Amino acid sequence: MENGNKIEFELYPSEAPNTVANFEKLANSNFYDGLTFHRVIPGFVSQGGCPKGNGTGSAGYTIKCETEGNPHQHQEGSLSMAHAGKDTGSCQFFIVHEPQPHLDGVHTVFGKVTSGIEHAKAMQGGDVMKEIRVVTE
Repeated sequence: MENGNKIEFELYPSEAPNTVANFEKLANSNFYDGLTFHRVIPGFVSQGGCPKGNGTGSAGYTIKCETEGNPHQHQEGSLSMAHAGKDTGSCQFFIVHEPQPHLDGVHTVFGKVTSGIEHAKAMQGGDVMKEIRVVTE
């Protein structure tokens, strides 16, 4: 976010390998740098990663959902892939503010916030992602 607030995630490569690999590829190629969180609904989600800034953009390709056999649910802090329908995810993702069981099995949960959930919940539409990087520790 442009105000310097940092959000850290743990990713789930075992449960959502292709989604995690896609996110890592985009993040580490600077795709997300300067993009916004275009959809912020308090108590629901903060969604970003759209290159058009309005929720209609993609990275130029789609990826398949990885919901089957994925044990993770949409709890506070879940990191999940946004899409316009099954197997249409690309680059947009969202951070869940409060449990959203109606999204379970529909969107791929591929990580969770480990630090900074308060920043996700305090976002405003249009907040800018300074940078997103995936690092291995």
